[in-house]
Amino acid sequence: MGVLLDRSKFYFERAKQLYLEKATTIAGDNGSIKKLLHKANERIQNFKSHPRVKHAIEPIMIFKRMIYAHKSGAHKLSMKTLGLLVLGILYFVTPLDIIPDFLPIIGFADDISVVIAIYKTLKMEIEVFLAWENSQKGSI
Repeated sequence: MGVLLDRSKFYFERAKQLYLEKATTIAGDNGSIKKLLHKANERIQNFKSHPRVKHAIEPIMIFKRMIYAHKSGAHKLSMKTLGLLVLGILYFVTPLDIIPDFLPIIGFADDISVVIAIYKTLKMEIEVFLAWENSQKGSI
């Protein structure tokens, strides 16, 4: 796992080069976001029980909830944050990325490392969101 974390910055920078422009475009279009989140749900179902990919699912679930809350108007995010969240999900659902996902196990290493890097980059925003989300549960 240490090597994966060491490579996460490289994979994250490469993912931004390859997909940030597309992610930003998707972030600005509700229909595109809806399609992307649907693809993410399908992919999550395929890997939910896979032991080596399972730990990457929780950050993606948080990313999805943040996007849904933003799009509903319940919890606003900056365009930069929204773009990075979309980038993480886009990279997760794209089968041909830095390491193609058809390569068993190793094909998901870059996906997981990009998700980890985005999570670390947005750690403060994620913590604020999770606190907000918990406060909403208490008020229902």
